[in-house]
Amino acid sequence: MYSKIQQVRTVRQLGTVCTVNIYSGVENVMTTELNLVDKWKSIPWRKLRKIVFRLQVRIFKAQKNGNTRLVRKLQKLLLSSKAAKLLAIRQVTQLNTGKKTAGVDGKKTLTTPQRLALYELLIKNWKQWKHQPLKRVYIPKADGNKRGLGIPTISDRAYQCFLKYALEPAAEAGFNEFSYGFRPGRSCHDIQKQLFFNLNSGKANGISKRILELDIEQCFDKIDHKFLMQSVQLPKAAKLGLFRAIKAGVRGEYFSSESGTPQGGTISPLLANIVLHGLENVGHELRYKKLRGGKYIDTIKGFRYADDVVFILKLGDSPELLRKHIDAFLKTRGLKVKEAKTKVVNSTDGFDFLGWNFIVKPNGKFISTPSQKSTLSIKTKVKEVMKDSRYTLEQRIDKCGAKVRGWRNYHRFCNMSQHDLWATAYWTWKFIRKQGRFDRNQTNKVIHRAFPSVKWSACRFVNVRGDKSPYDGDFLYWAKRENANYDGITAQFLKKQNYQCTHCNLSFISVDIAELHHIDGNHENWKSSNLEVLHRECHQHQTSHGRVRVRTAD
Repeated sequence: MYSKIQQVRTVRQLGTVCTVNIYSGVENVMTTELNLVDKWKSIPWRKLRKIVFRLQVRIFKAQKNGNTRLVRKLQKLLLSSKAAKLLAIRQVTQLNTGKKTAGVDGKKTLTTPQRLALYELLIKNWKQWKHQPLKRVYIPKADGNKRGLGIPTISDRAYQCFLKYALEPAAEAGFNEFSYGFRPGRSCHDIQKQLFFNLNSGKANGISKRILELDIEQCFDKIDHKFLMQSVQLPKAAKLGLFRAIKAGVRGEYFSSESGTPQGGTISPLLANIVLHGLENVGHELRYKKLRGGKYIDTIKGFRYADDVVFILKLGDSPELLRKHIDAFLKTRGLKVKEAKTKVVNSTDGFDFLGWNFIVKPNGKFISTPSQKSTLSIKTKVKEVMKDSRYTLEQRIDKCGAKVRGWRNYHRFCNMSQHDLWATAYWTWKFIRKQGRFDRNQTNKVIHRAFPSVKWSACRFVNVRGDKSPYDGDFLYWAKRENANYDGITAQFLKKQNYQCTHCNLSFISVDIAELHHIDGNHENWKSSNLEVLHRECHQHQTSHGRVRVRTAD
């Protein structure tokens, strides 16, 4: 998307004299007056963040008030700002976890001159942006099949992220409170707690309820483009750019896409949420409403996480009639229900959803535990990691510990009393002993690194308020919620710092990642005076880490 000449021109515009030598596809940029890495670091990221977020808050509030004309003006203002373009490039190339995924151009990372050249290209040509074809990558699914992902190039991902800045706050203003998937400030645990509220004993009377499990067949690949573009609220130039992005074909398969949005793109989850908005409320006219204290009570409740939905039905609710309305809702969007994964079950029989198993016992008690598939998956991964001879034994132990910690953190609001992975830990203990590296006492110590403990408390998650959004400007509410995602010393310092980063003095919001920083660079020094919590992007370029850390980010 950007040439070598543009890179040189961009560098010269920054007051740097560069020499570019190109051979075998390798670019060596030598600076004599100014280190471009330092130039990139010196960009006032704090100021840019405040500019973009302030505009997003205004877009959200204008959309809430129904002022579409003001929404359009503010979106144009955001899209014309240099701050949004720089932040989009940094988000895609430095902060995203999948930043090193290559598209059809084969580029896994961008050097600093390439980032600056991409910035110049976005400034000049974002209205005429031509989206490159996608790279097809297949990943295994739980049922043994494979899911096809369409991976855009880094430059196309930056462009999609740039459009997302303008589209997301407007869409968030209209989303339903029971829609949780791939939205800022919301998570799977919100649905887990909602199911507890609606299936627990007492007022909920969960023992008599039924659950309609729903799965949409090839949701991302079958979305109707016409309906999608009618639902998207963007200025004309941005809307045309988004249309070209969803029409981009897959290299080697087809030149232009007739339906769907590329699963694997930065903006794809948001587009899927826009299309499926309202699915959790289907069947309003079917709901048996009882007048109680002058208010109507709904008997059917739907909870959606992206394209996975469950409906809770009381006695007298008709699942067949509800299915007809769901099918009609999806048909207008080019979608249909996957019959093999759609069924109606009693709450006492139990059902799996989002990696958990939910069941109401005969005594009315609601219990959520990790599903059988999820438990089997972590056991398989542990054995695969420990048998991977590409790494040293110490590296395998650390990798195993990271996977187990992540699995336990995801399930920390379940009943984990019967899921301590004791048998797998014992197998790992024997495997380590067979390597001959550690004696019995040393192995007893090492096994705690491979299977770190995580505190759990069933159904204790605090739900997000239905009317709240990260774009509503309530920084204190969201900063406190983010603190709940951390534990130990990180949570202590977040509270001590009043939920603000000590480097940029900005509050931690739902999209931020907090990292613990050792001020003197010595990770063995755990004195409180040597510790602080920073944003990941602020932590990334601290001088105490030296120039090596900065260059690896490139």
